[in-house]
Amino acid sequence: MRWLIGVLGLLLVAVVGVLALAPGVVERSQNRLRPELAPASVSAAGRQLHQRLRLADLHSDTFLWHRNVLKRAERGHVDVPRLQAGGVALQVFSAVTKSPSGQNYESNDADSDTITALVVAQRWPAATWTSLLERALYQARRAEQAARSSDLELIRNRAQLTDFLSRWNAASTPRPVAALLATEGAHPLEGEIDHLEALWAAGYRMLGLHHFFDNRLGGSLHGRNKGGLTAFGRAVVDAAEARGFIIDVAHSSAQSVTDVLDRVSRPVVLSHTGMAGACSTPRNIPDSLMQRIAVNGGLIGIGYWDAAVCDIRPAGIARTIAYAVRLLGDRAVALGSDFDGATTVAFDTSRLALLVDALLAEGLSETQIAGIMGENQLRFLERWLPADSS
Repeated sequence: MRWLIGVLGLLLVAVVGVLALAPGVVERSQNRLRPELAPASVSAAGRQLHQRLRLADLHSDTFLWHRNVLKRAERGHVDVPRLQAGGVALQVFSAVTKSPSGQNYESNDADSDTITALVVAQRWPAATWTSLLERALYQARRAEQAARSSDLELIRNRAQLTDFLSRWNAASTPRPVAALLATEGAHPLEGEIDHLEALWAAGYRMLGLHHFFDNRLGGSLHGRNKGGLTAFGRAVVDAAEARGFIIDVAHSSAQSVTDVLDRVSRPVVLSHTGMAGACSTPRNIPDSLMQRIAVNGGLIGIGYWDAAVCDIRPAGIARTIAYAVRLLGDRAVALGSDFDGATTVAFDTSRLALLVDALLAEGLSETQIAGIMGENQLRFLERWLPADSS
């Protein structure tokens, strides 16, 4: 009997060890850095301009991963100390709740899910193992807990944002960071429109409709049929807009984006993407739809990974941004990094001065760069966030 107890004890120690190490191993394999693809230094002009800017990023998946966002990590792309080092005033954190195995940009079904294994390995609450809504609510609770620190502030309405920015402008470095919550797809609704209220109460203010597969709302850009909005999808868009959510059409099929634009009365965002005319991949919807989003006052967040921009060096990202500015105008273009989104990038958020420098080299003006790096995002949110949190 003693030997059996000993064996069971060793097995328990092994299981605990695997659970402790697995999340880090998985993240290192998913959120990769290629610093050799980025310049080692920034010009004096780039450094000085970067120091004067208020930066904002429309998309990061940081709260999916098992680490303390308040501490600087040796893996991943985003945490509060690195946001502060990069001069980021506001970061949108998106909740990933389901993703298919073998995910690709061409076609996926909804029959598999890699996030379940991840949440179990990371020892999330048991309720999250089977409920996509609970996964979103848990990530919101993690963000709220982190926001108890003076370094991070969770923003739910325009008054809070305006007050935060006033204090941020007057603060000495390292300045605090504002966090805004979004969903990566509307899967947490689980087919129930009433779940919008649970997401709202948890602090979510941006609602992504799709991710890597078709869902109850309609077609994903990476789904099987790539169709438009369903009757349920149209009802969700109507209810979400009426509630005050900002609609995010990232990962939505071209037809779903068209259906959304035909339906909404307020501008939408496409939080993380590239431009098809600059990088023709299945990840990027037609430029004509980008123009429709921009004409209606919406925002296009340019990402930093290969399927979005084809060249992940700062110079390559800057070329896509310059193309977007020429096509869409100065005020429609923003940053949408997709940091911590199982992406490989050339730099993390602490080194955003590299992108400022590359935009200068691309010939953009300081005013244009200030808009792209943050002012367009902040102006949009001060206009379209709800007046209060009721």
